[in-house]
Amino acid sequence: MLRLTVHRDDLLNSRFAVSPLFELDNLLRTLSGLGHHRLPAPWEARLRPVFRRLRATTDLDVVLALQTRRFGAAFIAPPPASLAQTVEDDLASVRATPLELARHEIGECLRREPATDERVLGILRDPSVVSVVADTLDIAWHEMVAEDWPAMRAVCDRDVIHRAGLLSGGGWAAALGGLHKRVRWRAGEIVVIHYADAHIDLGGRGLLLVPSVFVWPQVAVYTDPPWPHALIYPARGTAALLEPELGTPPGALADLLGRSRARLLATLAAPASTTQLAQGLRLAPGAVGDHLAVLRRAGLVSRARSGRSVLYRRTPLGDALAATPDD
Repeated sequence: MLRLTVHRDDLLNSRFAVSPLFELDNLLRTLSGLGHHRLPAPWEARLRPVFRRLRATTDLDVVLALQTRRFGAAFIAPPPASLAQTVEDDLASVRATPLELARHEIGECLRREPATDERVLGILRDPSVVSVVADTLDIAWHEMVAEDWPAMRAVCDRDVIHRAGLLSGGGWAAALGGLHKRVRWRAGEIVVIHYADAHIDLGGRGLLLVPSVFVWPQVAVYTDPPWPHALIYPARGTAALLEPELGTPPGALADLLGRSRARLLATLAAPASTTQLAQGLRLAPGAVGDHLAVLRRAGLVSRARSGRSVLYRRTPLGDALAATPDD
């Protein structure tokens, strides 16, 4: 069990960020069998052949040698700086890794899980290893994640809007409620059910909160440099993205409103912008705008400006209709 002791300043100094390469790292771990679950069948069927092809045609096995079940080289998934983080930012951080640091982390990985492929070992020992790893991550990102990133990013952005509102309005207890079954708030401490047993004092430095898609259905905690103290958790809406059949609106609601409007109403359990809805549901922005206008005229959704965005949310009537079960 991990116990993170928080102080008054930790709430003020905590922040949210997204991490593109962390998503790729978790996807690769899942496909290589290091994760604790498999991808949903449609994603598995689509990505498994790409994964096999990249292992045969690129240096992906070098990247995989830097992952073990309970450890991974930190330089291949650098800590994100902000919500505006891009994969180009991440790759620049990877390329800037000092060779001495990379060799230290490579050595730790090989100590835990020795590699036997001489070609892989040769690259890991070569002075160009950081560039090779960065180039391979770049290829893997564009082949395996880039197409889905807008929808994944929309899910993470929506989660941040929801979770940040809870954190600012209700503190840790509100923000951690429902975040993950292994995470709870208890009398000044964030408690995480974990294989490690440790007590960590945040010391007013705050906590980095990172919503993620491919960490699902697990939760991860970072306590060692170069990452700040961080909690990576499944973003709200991840299950509907990875397993859309679980998020299919009830038949009667779809019959009443039409399938697309029913999906929009079901998705608006948390506020979202037109762009986020379009990306998350893979619908044309114009179509989403038209459907939202109909739902708004019917009194099922409302809208309000938040910064530069206009966010839509369900009204009490919309909540009641979306919660109506099928016969």
